[in-house]
Amino acid sequence: MTSSEVSPSFRLAYVPGVTPAKWVRIWNERLPDVPLTLVAVSTAEASGVLRDGGADAGFVRLPVDRTVFSAIPLYTETTVVVVPKDHLVAAVDEVSAGDLADEIVLHPLDDVLEWEHRPGRPALERPATTADAIELVAAGVGLLVVPQSLARLHHRRDLTYRTVTDAPASQVALSWPEDATTDLVEDFIGIVRGRTVNSSRGRKPAPEQPKAKRPDTGGARRKPTAGSKPTPGRAAGKSPRGGSGAPRGGKRGKPRRRS
Repeated sequence: MTSSEVSPSFRLAYVPGVTPAKWVRIWNERLPDVPLTLVAVSTAEASGVLRDGGADAGFVRLPVDRTVFSAIPLYTETTVVVVPKDHLVAAVDEVSAGDLADEIVLHPLDDVLEWEHRPGRPALERPATTADAIELVAAGVGLLVVPQSLARLHHRRDLTYRTVTDAPASQVALSWPEDATTDLVEDFIGIVRGRTVNSSRGRKPAPEQPKAKRPDTGGARRKPTAGSKPTPGRAAGKSPRGGSGAPRGGKRGKPRRRS
């Protein structure tokens, strides 16, 4: 089988915290003959996977290298602090970074937030992953500031989270190599942007067949067919102005008396 005969498929990468199920469902409805394969990647390795052809497109966290990748920003996440349920922070709805000044705030090596000045006091060592940091929070070692989707991803019954009002936010985007914008990538872009199947900006639908032209009758009138009703005012025995063909006017004389 030659490369041109290989059945088409689509590989979609996604980073932790992103749930692509909705878009995958629409893809399967619209392109049932093109299988979509999900590729789970870490935030740090997402760009490399896309650049090396390990996926056709991916849900990533911004920023990306715009000299290599195209990107469509999708949404911005709320940033939260993960704390034990019995922590003082759990008693309020939201906090500022300044409210965490006296707390140990963990900074995992896979942190996705870009801080100018990190809140709180640093731990002696940086956890390798966000999952490791969650375990340390549960052990009472410190707190963790992350996008809300990651707090949900690593949910534990003994932990909760609260919004941090002035923390940097994380943006999620659909991204792909700019020089590899294939028809299937365009199809997926259309799905993510909510385009309909027949959208002119999606893949072009099959051209409509031209409608057959009606034959030119040269202005000739159509002859009435058998059983058709005559035109009002044209019935036999009637004047074109309406009424019967009998002459109007004269009164009938009185009958003679017979002698």
